[in-house]
Amino acid sequence: MLEYAKELREAINEATPILQAMSDDRSRLRPAPGKWCPREIIGHLIDSASNNHQRFVRAQFQDDLIFPGYEQDAWVAAQQYRDAPWDDLIALWRSFNLHIARFMDIIPEDVRMRPRVRHNLDQIATNAVPRDKPATLDYFMRDYVVHLKHHLAQIGIRPD
Repeated sequence: MLEYAKELREAINEATPILQAMSDDRSRLRPAPGKWCPREIIGHLIDSASNNHQRFVRAQFQDDLIFPGYEQDAWVAAQQYRDAPWDDLIALWRSFNLHIARFMDIIPEDVRMRPRVRHNLDQIATNAVPRDKPATLDYFMRDYVVHLKHHLAQIGIRPD
């Protein structure tokens, strides 16, 4: 089992009961004008899961790590996550990420560790990789877990 896939599972398992215990009112509360509420953060993490799942699958069949980005704020607004059923958002977020963790564990090591000279992780990764430095799928998947934990911390959930 990959360490970062394990961390992803642990973060999901730690966060789920905390999210489920959050009231509807609290889940809609924005910490400041222009900031996402917990529902929108979880919605964004669902969008991130959707986009990155595709990226991780596609990376196995291409020689680069070049993927389209997406307009995060526009996606959150378009899907009206603030008004979506809270329990449904939590369930989708949890299931999708458990699937991603399982998938991370089954990607062959040579695919995960193969250096890719062409990538756009300088634009789409949380912790950017300079365009002139090779990157690996392994790095990108670790970065995904860092991103998820960052957003959970915005809600007050700090998985170890």
